[in-house]
Amino acid sequence: MDVSAVRALTFDVFGTVVDWRTSIAREVDGFARSHGLGLDGHAFADAWRSLYQPSMEPVRTGARAWTRLDDLHRESLLTLLDRFAVTGIPEEEIDRLNRAWHRLDPWPDVVEGLTRLKKKFVIATLSNGNVALMVNMARRAGLPWDAILGAEVARAYKPQPRAYEAAAELLGLAPGECMMVAAHNADLHAAAASGFRTAFVARPTEYGPGQTRDLTVEPGIDLAAASFTELADRLGC
Repeated sequence: MDVSAVRALTFDVFGTVVDWRTSIAREVDGFARSHGLGLDGHAFADAWRSLYQPSMEPVRTGARAWTRLDDLHRESLLTLLDRFAVTGIPEEEIDRLNRAWHRLDPWPDVVEGLTRLKKKFVIATLSNGNVALMVNMARRAGLPWDAILGAEVARAYKPQPRAYEAAAELLGLAPGECMMVAAHNADLHAAAASGFRTAFVARPTEYGPGQTRDLTVEPGIDLAAASFTELADRLGC
């Protein structure tokens, strides 16, 4: 693929850059131990993530005013605590557990791969995560972003076109000078519809050992790699 026009790489974060499931399960297990609860960390993490897309949909449709992901995550957390019959937790402890999304661990190849890619390209987030969440995650995990872009900056949640268009505009680039990197085919198809080039990086255990979706790249996506380091190889970094 001719990538000579590409000047910036924009990255999905949850699942592509960081292993949210393992990280959230660890945080939930610690929370459960400290409060004497019999929660299964992975089951709770899966249930929390299952509310992610539904929580954003009223914002996408305009039925609800702009609401940042931290607040949507907290609403979902309260729903789950009720569902799992967890009561009597102080508000500050609920807030701390909600901020577990700020403390997600990167996949093993990520920091090396981003560091290599940064030598040739501008690298930026293009995530549904809000700015504070992305900044705190990056500082903890050593993610060397040039810019934090995405839903909160654009006031639009992916896959709304505005999320992608705003990122290109803020970087001073045409969409065709940007490449979206993600482990999710749907995200990449939406970016391509806005004029971005696209790269699929497989994360076959994002949803655990029984994952059935996004195991392979779909037609219409420009290139595929098994890791960020392989992506760096493919892009000449």
